[in-house]
Amino acid sequence: MVTHYKVAGHLACGRHGNNLPSTSQLAKVKCRNCRNTEAFKEARRAERNAARRAARKASKEHVSNDWRTAWENRLAALPGPQRLPRGFADQRFV
Repeated sequence: MVTHYKVAGHLACGRHGNNLPSTSQLAKVKCRNCRNTEAFKEARRAERNAARRAARKASKEHVSNDWRTAWENRLAALPGPQRLPRGFADQRFV
């Protein structure tokens, strides 16, 4: 059975009927006419870009905090009262 793309209460391909299966999930749409509309293409583009932004943001946060913990571990491993740089912690010595 063909599943249509529903946007703003209407089918993207312009068909009418009470018994037509429709969804707003892009991966489940099977109607070729719906998949070829600008509304579907724009929604797919926006979903793809949002996923890319989220992946970029997640990897960026992970990398930015990684150097800090590595530096703290390195200073903590040094013998003697080594000082942490400003802003790393409220403690005076490691």
